[in-house]
Amino acid sequence: MANLFIKKPVNQLMKEGDPSSHNAGSPGLKRSLGALNLTLLGIGGIIGAGIFTLTGAAAAKYAGPGIVYSFVASGFLCALAGLCYAEMAAMVPVAGSAYAYSYATMGEFIAWVIGWDLILEYAFGAVTVAVGWSGYLFSLLHKTLGIEFSDTAMRFTKGPFELVTFADGTTAHGIWNLPASFIGLVVAAILYRGIRESAKVNNVIVFIKVAIVISFIVLGWAVVDPSNWVGNPAVSGFASLVPAQQEIVYQGHNVTAYGWPGVLTGAAVVFFAYIGFDAVSTTAQEAKNPARDLPIGILGSLVICTILYILMALVMTGVVHYDQLGVPDPVAVGIDRIVELRGWSPGVKGAFTFLVKLGALAGLTSVILVLILGQTRIFYAMAKDGLLPWFDRVHPKYQTPATATVLTGLFVAFCGGLIPIEIVGELVSIGTLLAFMLVCIGVPLLRRSHPEYKRPFKVPAPWLIGPLGAISCIWVMSGLPLDTWIRLFVWLALGFGVYFGYGIRHSKLRKGGRK
Repeated sequence: MANLFIKKPVNQLMKEGDPSSHNAGSPGLKRSLGALNLTLLGIGGIIGAGIFTLTGAAAAKYAGPGIVYSFVASGFLCALAGLCYAEMAAMVPVAGSAYAYSYATMGEFIAWVIGWDLILEYAFGAVTVAVGWSGYLFSLLHKTLGIEFSDTAMRFTKGPFELVTFADGTTAHGIWNLPASFIGLVVAAILYRGIRESAKVNNVIVFIKVAIVISFIVLGWAVVDPSNWVGNPAVSGFASLVPAQQEIVYQGHNVTAYGWPGVLTGAAVVFFAYIGFDAVSTTAQEAKNPARDLPIGILGSLVICTILYILMALVMTGVVHYDQLGVPDPVAVGIDRIVELRGWSPGVKGAFTFLVKLGALAGLTSVILVLILGQTRIFYAMAKDGLLPWFDRVHPKYQTPATATVLTGLFVAFCGGLIPIEIVGELVSIGTLLAFMLVCIGVPLLRRSHPEYKRPFKVPAPWLIGPLGAISCIWVMSGLPLDTWIRLFVWLALGFGVYFGYGIRHSKLRKGGRK
């Protein structure tokens, strides 16, 4: 059993991250990303479905205007994990991210578990966002631009496990979510052509969606009604943002909401909005100067997005009362209210709604790009270690993991066409939290086992921050439903079958080195 936890030497990981270690017959990944590109990749992975959809529901159902504190709490948790990711990525600049770090600190079996688990974050995360992208596209075309769709066409906007409501009020099951499949294939095609080209596309998208977020904040701040922020008039100061705990009716169900427990539950919900910054670490072998640029990309994107999230939550709950935000498109509701308060014309209202939905589409597109990018690099690293077949094949011209990109794109397109968003959304969160927890544990363990290795970036007080980050992840995971845990264990059981059936017999580390 002890042999399951064989560890890969850190110096071997470092050698693999050196592009000079690859021969002509087996080209490595191309180092072409600087600090700005890495930071924008992080922002591209973070700002998306979470801020455009989850904020309103979390405010209405759990936290009220205290949703601001929910974002602060989730941001704090991610900051702990982000610091640990920054140290690991700078010290071991390889493509495997948490998988590679776990291989060095906790052994091959745990590395396999986290690598298999990361599929939940990246591949299934991309599926989740692709389905959300499809919904926003339909809303933009049908509701905003007034384009009519036939009943048959509408059935191709949802999968077979979802109901489509037609104009006459009748319903039918969908056939295939074609827009979700389409965006998965398009993004995979972009990634196939090269990391530099992918980064350029992401940069353009990030500037668009950040501009829309900042416009929302600036335009809304001037018309904020402070009375909307007073959730609990019995107290004063910042505590007044948190309404007293009470029973409310949310979408026809009785819910115990608000108070500080509601704020903490809201933090678990909006945690999904932060997923993506860790994907920066998967590009370690494509960073020009990983020791300097990876910590900047990871922590810089996290800080920028946390500030934008807090400001956006303040404006959203300041212009619209929190009990009116429990809708799929809370940002659009906020825009409508801003336009009304400013006394602008219906034409301006329509234009702003169009821009918000366009920004949401742009935001979701970049999230899909970053998540598929992260997944292909995880597959690449696992295949380089012999634990998976094929996925380590690099395109001789584009220097991208071509096989991993093609298969991941097909997987996202297939699952996006079939699976409802509700089934995979919570799986993404629990998979991400498990990865964060193991990275937080790995930092102090590696400090003790290998204090001699150079660390270009160091986590301050690692024996405080590492365990605190791990405990925080466990706490958030404990708030997820039981069926999510059951699905996680079923998924891990499938992974054990693959590992013991293939990975353990083909492990290059067990064979005495790489071939």
